[in-house]
Amino acid sequence: MTDLLPDLGRRPVPLPAAQSAGQSSAQSPAQSTAQTTGMPAGRPTLSPRRTGVRPDDLLTVLAAGAAAVTGWPIWLALRGPQPVQAMVVLAHVCGMLAGYGVVVLVGLMSRTPALERGVGADRLARWHSRAGRGVVLAILVHAWAAVMVWRNSRAESFWPAAWHVLRLPGLIAATVATALFLLVAVLSVRAARRRVSHEAWHTVHLLVYVAVALGFLHQLGGPDLAGHRILQVAWALLYTSVFTLVAQHRLLTPLRNATRHRLRVQSVVQQAPGVVSVVVEGVDLQLLQAESGQFFRWRFLTPDLWKTAHPFSLSAAPTSTQLRLTVKALGDGSTALQRLEPGTWVLAEGPYGAITAARRTRRHVLLLAAGVGITPMRALFETMPLAPGQDLLLLYRARSRAEVIFGPELEALAARSGARVHYLLGDQIGPLSAELFGHLVPDLPERDVYLCGPPGFSATVRRSLKAAGLPADQLHEERFDF
Repeated sequence: MTDLLPDLGRRPVPLPAAQSAGQSSAQSPAQSTAQTTGMPAGRPTLSPRRTGVRPDDLLTVLAAGAAAVTGWPIWLALRGPQPVQAMVVLAHVCGMLAGYGVVVLVGLMSRTPALERGVGADRLARWHSRAGRGVVLAILVHAWAAVMVWRNSRAESFWPAAWHVLRLPGLIAATVATALFLLVAVLSVRAARRRVSHEAWHTVHLLVYVAVALGFLHQLGGPDLAGHRILQVAWALLYTSVFTLVAQHRLLTPLRNATRHRLRVQSVVQQAPGVVSVVVEGVDLQLLQAESGQFFRWRFLTPDLWKTAHPFSLSAAPTSTQLRLTVKALGDGSTALQRLEPGTWVLAEGPYGAITAARRTRRHVLLLAAGVGITPMRALFETMPLAPGQDLLLLYRARSRAEVIFGPELEALAARSGARVHYLLGDQIGPLSAELFGHLVPDLPERDVYLCGPPGFSATVRRSLKAAGLPADQLHEERFDF
């Protein structure tokens, strides 16, 4: 096996001599891999390909809804007895857009399977993040414009007008909701998120649900909906439907799965310094229809961990009795997972993610990973279909050989299937440039490429792959660097 890549001929990577010598003739590579991973040997359980909502279709529906809620207050203003005032229209339009935007934000994060499979968890999260900024801006403009309308109509200065508006029915609740939205928005800024733990940020983020409830009362009593009973009912049904999805997929489904599959930690296996694999056992896990490349949000029911769901990819092909995730100690939560005790009960939300073998469109496949990003690539390396004449190559970037995760497993899998794995260690290989990829993988434009790694690595590789001629639709990844 070569760590650097002077030559990438189409040959399987040989097992290290020590491992080859220690493997008896009665022990297959699959059995060797099973011993290393803690997962049972044999063909992994594969699920049928599934479809979901197309991103373009979802955007069309959301845009239509935004147009409707924008047009309604404008139509009311045009048909009213008073001359149309721009500030009044601005206040009403921003209020309706904010109310609509809030329910869209909740819906995007409802973890509805059709959205997660079709749009992708990473894209939904990016849309949620960007739309959240717009919603907070709409709320602030709505509040400012409403105060200005009052001020102009009463000939008062700004602060007395703001005080009088605040004393109107339902406005105190709406003001508290605005403050909560602002708190969550401030803590969601990238610079602020670096200073707080994921667990603290997640706890504060739950305040959004309180803010939504307070704001909903204000919306129903506002002038755009008050007196329009059908619209009030429709608005209430919209909110009820979205929160039903949240309750179903973020609460009831994990509880049902916990009861049906009885998930518990079977073992915790050290993989590398600061990296462990957690093997979760259960029954009838094939009913989850999990696939390599997907992830679950894991909630481990210990006094310190039960409040937060941790998103981790499957690091081995799922079977009917076991799932495996691999965790690197990067923060308080992931460090605590290193000390999990066997027998700990587990709630698992998922599976999520669309970066599976179903995305493949080409005969040859390149898997690219760095650091702990190897986890979904390791599972794909095990299950990616490989017919005669097809090539599966895994390029794995690590700072040193000591930081390589799953080395023996990857080598055993390569020997079994005829796939190839090569390590790009430290600075010995040089920058990940377009020229380097052209040298390492001459047929790059003819491959599907799966990518997973830290944001800096992924951004560099993304640019280099594009410069090397890889079509955009042949790159498959999930990005959470926003």
